[in-house]
Amino acid sequence: MAEPRLAVRRKSRSSSERKRSRAAVQPIAASSPVARKRPSPGGEGAPAEAPCANDSEEDMFGDYDSFYGNDSLMAQVDDIEHKYLQDENTDVKAAGEIVLGNLPSGVHQKGRDNSSASENVVALESDKEGARQRRDSDPADGNQELPESILDDLPSSQLLYFEKMDELSSAPRTSPVSKGRDERVNSSSDKIRDPLSFYAGAEHGNRPADSSSHSKCVLFKTESLKDHLKSAMTGNARAQTLQVSKTKQLKEAVLSEEMFVARKVIESSSVDIGPFYGLPSKVKDLFRQLRGIETLYGSVTNEWQHDCLMLESLQQRRNLIYSLPTGGGKTLVAEIIILQELLCRQKDVLMILPYVAIVQEKVRGLSSFGIELGFLVEEYAGSKGRFPPVKRRVKKSLYIATIEKGHTLVNSLIETERIYDLGLVVVDELHMLGEGSRGAILEITLAKILYTSKKTQIIGMSATLNNVGDLQKFLQAEYYTNDFRPVELKEYIKVRDTIYAVDSKTENGFAFSRLLNFKYSSNLEKADPDHIIALVTEVIPKYSCLIFCPTKKNCENVASMVCKYLKKEFRAHKEKEKQDLIKSLKSIGNGAVCPVLKQTIPFGIAYHHSGLTNDERKSIEEAYSSGVLCLLACTATLAAGVNLPARRVILRAPYVGNDFLKKNQYKQMIGRAGRAGIDSAGESILIVQEKDKHLVQDLVHSPLENCYSNLLLELTKGMQSLLLSLVGLKIAVTHEEVDSFMCCTLLGVQQRLMSEEKSLSEIIKDGLANLIEKGLLKGKISEKDHNSKSTLTITPLGKATYKGSIDLAYCNLLYRELKKGLEGLVLESNLHLLYLSTPYDMTSTCSPNWMIYLRQFNQLSAAEQKVAEIVGVPESFITKKASGQAIRKNVDNAVVNRLYLTFVLYALLKETNVWSVSEKFNMSRGYVQNLLNSAASFASCLLHFCEELEEFWVYKALLTELTKQLTYCVKTELIPLMEVAGVLEARAKQLYNAGYKTLAHLANANPETLVRMIEHLSRRQAKQIVSSAKMLLSEKAEALQEEVEELLKVPTDIPGTH
Repeated sequence: MAEPRLAVRRKSRSSSERKRSRAAVQPIAASSPVARKRPSPGGEGAPAEAPCANDSEEDMFGDYDSFYGNDSLMAQVDDIEHKYLQDENTDVKAAGEIVLGNLPSGVHQKGRDNSSASENVVALESDKEGARQRRDSDPADGNQELPESILDDLPSSQLLYFEKMDELSSAPRTSPVSKGRDERVNSSSDKIRDPLSFYAGAEHGNRPADSSSHSKCVLFKTESLKDHLKSAMTGNARAQTLQVSKTKQLKEAVLSEEMFVARKVIESSSVDIGPFYGLPSKVKDLFRQLRGIETLYGSVTNEWQHDCLMLESLQQRRNLIYSLPTGGGKTLVAEIIILQELLCRQKDVLMILPYVAIVQEKVRGLSSFGIELGFLVEEYAGSKGRFPPVKRRVKKSLYIATIEKGHTLVNSLIETERIYDLGLVVVDELHMLGEGSRGAILEITLAKILYTSKKTQIIGMSATLNNVGDLQKFLQAEYYTNDFRPVELKEYIKVRDTIYAVDSKTENGFAFSRLLNFKYSSNLEKADPDHIIALVTEVIPKYSCLIFCPTKKNCENVASMVCKYLKKEFRAHKEKEKQDLIKSLKSIGNGAVCPVLKQTIPFGIAYHHSGLTNDERKSIEEAYSSGVLCLLACTATLAAGVNLPARRVILRAPYVGNDFLKKNQYKQMIGRAGRAGIDSAGESILIVQEKDKHLVQDLVHSPLENCYSNLLLELTKGMQSLLLSLVGLKIAVTHEEVDSFMCCTLLGVQQRLMSEEKSLSEIIKDGLANLIEKGLLKGKISEKDHNSKSTLTITPLGKATYKGSIDLAYCNLLYRELKKGLEGLVLESNLHLLYLSTPYDMTSTCSPNWMIYLRQFNQLSAAEQKVAEIVGVPESFITKKASGQAIRKNVDNAVVNRLYLTFVLYALLKETNVWSVSEKFNMSRGYVQNLLNSAASFASCLLHFCEELEEFWVYKALLTELTKQLTYCVKTELIPLMEVAGVLEARAKQLYNAGYKTLAHLANANPETLVRMIEHLSRRQAKQIVSSAKMLLSEKAEALQEEVEELLKVPTDIPGTH
């Protein structure tokens, strides 16, 4: 696509070039779209002159090497002055044309027409080319016209002097043209310190016509024009200038101009898209440098990214849903739209992503853009994020959040009446609206934005959407779809040793493709009845391969089995890098490494599932991306999470756990096949048993699942949570207003699908009554629902519950336990506080080992053992359970399990090693890691809960510190480094040992030095770490600056000042 060029400011021109440019531009109302409007002393709102590029210290006055020393030039100035002053009857307008007619074309008139801006740019460009050609052919041209254009490039002070002369002599008879010209000259005064000093005592008012020439002569007869020029030029020369690189100034000025143009283009909804879709050309350069993206996806027949960005709905800021296959380049379009909002419209942006790992990856990826383009990237995931966010003075913020944190952020913006600052919300994986409690929270978030801020634009994207009509109606959005994939995807299924191509044109949907060509021994046939080895050895080690398995255990078994029967030659491929990876994993595990990984990695094979720690998972992903590993056996979570494409994707079975595969899951898995820019095609092979063939037939050819509201299915996290926050935020405080709001939800759109037992209004009424009964709301619900005008109010407990994002199923229990804790909180250690911070929803998945339980209990001090008694788990109960005796006394199993999980967390905080703790409690490393992450997040919620209840003031300081400990779970000195997005414990240790001990060290580090000093760190990772550290440092500095500004702000209501 040809991109329109911007008019760039020119250096001083020859007089012939100026004359031709002037002739072309004068009749037009506006010449270039880069002039900014700003007030000047000469006139209200007068547009400022475009800054001149010729500002070097060596050559202050353009082409004139020595203006002062040019006697012939000064003589000509004297002649002009003499002639001007003698001829009192000279037409003032004509004089003005001589002096002022040659102003640079970059100075613009006020009130220019947007529609003519691009035409004028073209005029200027072509005029400039023509001038160059004519100048080259006739070098003497400039000297012949010197008297006419002599004053064209004078500094602002001289122009201001002439303007004042002209004003004094011709104010009553000024034509509209010369008036506009006067305004342009006035704007130059912005650049001069105390410009009025050049004509002290001069009046600005209109003067009688008959005395104007006489006044002019009297005012200036004692001092010649030459003297004025000399003194003004001397003053200009003595004025101090900032010692800033001219190249840097020019780059910043061009970027500023381009951003201004882009902003104007977007405001005017013009078809002219500017240098890069209304963005500075620097953005395109950054995509090239940081991402390696040269052009947008598309060909002669399919330029979907361009088409999408040029949609009228986007130009007019309407909501949009767009859907493309996995790997089609959806994210790049979203990022361009985000940058338009941040840079051009100067509004904050919220990007909602499904998982913490993806949030952190995106924060790392966009921090570099933020540093270069001047906006902040803030992480809202796990326990990270400030509520409400810091209100920035200058820079705009891009909030990157998980679904849960995004909801809390939106609540805080509504509460502080700052929701209008949010210009855009982008939702990735929009189909998650239909997935359980997280879908309910996402629906609530979007409904609140739609209801409270009509100017906030919503963009949703997904690879797997079906009932788009309902989603369009809910989001009041337009829809764009395309089946573009950068790499062709070929779908196959395998039954026994035969491979069939998926072909909808055939009768049964499958067409014979080929037989597997691999000789199996009888032993191998028994070990590998599904012929996985035959399928993987066709592609590895030259190409990469993913095997999706139904369970975590199956992942490990498949990885072990494959490497047992591979030839020894596979070990030689990137052998040194594989040994380095094993060393890295050993370092992560403090000397321990998983025996399965130790066995499989030398062959370039590993498993990937939630049983790995964060550090292990990250190391394996990086090794796979760099080609050290060529085969991953993984669970379905990888398909929905991190982007790791492969040449071939194998589905071990059409199951996830014990459940048959859904079409959405199938599409996400096979979507990983084919790597853009590497493979010409991608392949997916689904291994099918004969008994499942008819089910797979339906799966492959059926449409995607519909997306349904989960507000009713997830009652406490859905409907009741929504009703509570609506009243708490004063969005809706009567039954009637709540009904009105509910019509704007996805549930409201889909209420035709509800059972006929109860209407939506009746469900709302029951929900409100339940909240009143729980003590979270106050008020009465009238029997006549639609006429109910009684106002509902939120109780302190209700407010604490929604602000802490506490599940309504546990809020009363949590309150009672915190209240009980006030009576005797054991502070000898943090065990009691840890119990209160242990998440309730993990107790159901816990099965204590009673011998380990008793052993851990016996290792506690007497005061710590008292904690178990306080919470309701007596020593006798644990002893009898461990010895297998019968229990007569009733003990709450949820409390027992919760205390056991507390013991796990307590050991973690003491040892800060997931490996040793998982072995001690006989749990998987991934489960222990997940418990730690959940506890950190819940502790953060608990802190916000306690902040709203005055009686729990004592918990605030305690929970602040505990949340920090749980978030990082490392030695104190590593915490500053781990605050940087993507720096986990293993990397933090490497950095600390290399001398990078603070955030400032990282922010000012040289990426090349980091690569040399830190093992297994790629150049790209080093750059991302430095950018993320700079961004975090910038955020902290901005927040402190905000605090200083707030402290120094003069109150408007000081007594006695009015």
